[in-house]
Amino acid sequence: MAQPKFFLQPLAAAICVACYSASAFAEQQMATVQTLAPIVVTAHQGNDASGLIVHADPKQPIQPIPASDGADYLQSIMGFSSIKNGGTNGDVTFRGMFGSRIKILADGSENLGACPNRMDAPTSYISPESYDRISVIKGPQTVQYANTGSAATVLFERGPETELTAEKNYRGQASVLAGSYGRLDHNLEAAVGDEQKYVRLNANRSVSDSYKDGDGNTVPSDWERWNADIALGWTPDENTWVELTGGKADGEAVYAGRSMDGSKFARESLGLRLEKKNVTDVIKKIEAQVNYSFNDHVMDNFSLREFKPDGMMNMPMASNVARETLNARLAVTHQWDKLQFITGVDSQNNQHSKRSGSLMKPYQDQARSKDMKFRSYGAFSELSYQLNEQNKWVGGVRVDQVNVKDLRSESVDKGYNLELDKTLPSAFIRLENQHPEHDAKTYIGLGYVERMPDYWELFSTAHGNPGTVNSFNGIDTEKTLQLDLGYQYEHGAVNSWVSAYAGLVNDYVLMSYHVHSMPGMMSHGKTAGAKNVDATIAGAEAGVGYQFTDHLQADVSAMYAWGKNTTDDKPLPQIAPLEGRVNLRYIQDKYTLGALWRVVAAQNRISQDQGNIVGYDLAESSGFATLSLNGTYQIRDGVDLSVGVDNLFDKTYSEHLNKAGSAGFGFAADEQFNNIGRNYWARVSMKF
Repeated sequence: MAQPKFFLQPLAAAICVACYSASAFAEQQMATVQTLAPIVVTAHQGNDASGLIVHADPKQPIQPIPASDGADYLQSIMGFSSIKNGGTNGDVTFRGMFGSRIKILADGSENLGACPNRMDAPTSYISPESYDRISVIKGPQTVQYANTGSAATVLFERGPETELTAEKNYRGQASVLAGSYGRLDHNLEAAVGDEQKYVRLNANRSVSDSYKDGDGNTVPSDWERWNADIALGWTPDENTWVELTGGKADGEAVYAGRSMDGSKFARESLGLRLEKKNVTDVIKKIEAQVNYSFNDHVMDNFSLREFKPDGMMNMPMASNVARETLNARLAVTHQWDKLQFITGVDSQNNQHSKRSGSLMKPYQDQARSKDMKFRSYGAFSELSYQLNEQNKWVGGVRVDQVNVKDLRSESVDKGYNLELDKTLPSAFIRLENQHPEHDAKTYIGLGYVERMPDYWELFSTAHGNPGTVNSFNGIDTEKTLQLDLGYQYEHGAVNSWVSAYAGLVNDYVLMSYHVHSMPGMMSHGKTAGAKNVDATIAGAEAGVGYQFTDHLQADVSAMYAWGKNTTDDKPLPQIAPLEGRVNLRYIQDKYTLGALWRVVAAQNRISQDQGNIVGYDLAESSGFATLSLNGTYQIRDGVDLSVGVDNLFDKTYSEHLNKAGSAGFGFAADEQFNNIGRNYWARVSMKF
């Protein structure tokens, strides 16, 4: 039997090691204020600007099983879904939007993947637990970051070390997680220093075997990944912070939904940040940073799976792609009485290269060929004005100058235009209202953003709009005008929140999949072509909670996204269906018990063979429901145990946003692979 073996071996070992290690570190005096057991996170409600901005603590365990990457974690926040490849490295969508419409920033910097089919999405290089906070700004309601996302801006954030003193010159936290199908994670964060200097290490490793679905069928999905980041900080006074960071990472993943696996996910990064607060009575803060990253990604069809020739790939092949990115940013925060505004400039330069090989001609022996250079410069100003105790105006404007160069030899040989120059404006305005006596907040905001088509839309598609020579010269910039509104209310035992939106998107970049026959070239089945259409989007996230007693509470949350291609009078594709979550929790001083019921409706609004660069609508999907249980126990101050079982009834199901399985693994054409079946997990965390 597989499960008894799981419980007797890695789980028991992990718990014992973690508990005894924590005891060795926890000799300091017990806190005089009793701390409560941690809570397994199953839903997030908005807590800034009435649901417009959501904050999450990635160091708390979540259900389903704690996340292996950034996409895994974001799915626990209402509004997010993920297009799955297998067990890890999915690609998130938010409110039905995908790709560069969602700006993903880690410590204020963008780290872009290199795979032309987004096998290594930006979130695949992020280990959530190594960050202090995740913030999601919904819609085009900020202009502070380069090439602003139209759907959302997601910030994975770490701050300076503020807990270290000469008397207590170290701190840290660690966790060990074990789960079904060989899942084993180790996470460590440790810092040493004092009030003026510190060294911090974030390191983690995650491995898993392939999982089984509810019918007991194995879904190829094993992975191994590791990250290590070090920071050297200097805080000569309470108003100054300088930090130098460096990091490396690598990994590999088997993909049930792709004809190739990811055999290398290497990352190297280097960054420098500076913050100076209270410079003058007016200048409250100056922020500056520069970050460099190099992502080196390899995909192949032979090193992690048994090679099986098919119509698309009849020989063992490997492709090595890389992207170098340099980000820089300078921002100044000013304060005059009731007026606060942030002004700044930023830039991004990145270039993409590729090479390929086979067993007979290894890619390592080939020269890298550059195919794209990207450069952007931006300036922004974002201000807020407190009209009175209840009302505040927030607004901002931004301009980006973007230049993209096509370096492909075929474009040069055919005499195509090789350079795009675009000036892209963005702006928003928002009114926030707060009634402290009623514990109520509301907001309404209007935002506009123009988006440059990204690398995947310009270089990974077979064609652009009809009559154009290629995608690079055949896609217009995307323009989004969106209304965001919402409220948050709390009174007595009841709390509720809603964040809703409606938008018009001109020149939405839509992918259509069909067989693109090229003279003299082997067919690769259905591939994506790009075109611009006009679209209308709308939807909402909402939640209500009720505290029945001091110990028993429940909340219900739901999300719905809708989109229409008004040019062709069809639904927008790849939009997740209506989803609801019911969370019941019993809380005591030392332990909590919880249940999560996830209910997903059928999705009947599809657009056959249309989608994004990762997936497309295959067919209408059925609804499903899963039940998960969790519990936590505070073993001692600073040592916590969390356990859970996901998909309690071992249901066989697949998400609507799921890729078709690879023929190399025996899946039929357009057959989606299933999600994981019943899954046990346990996590021990400690602070020292």
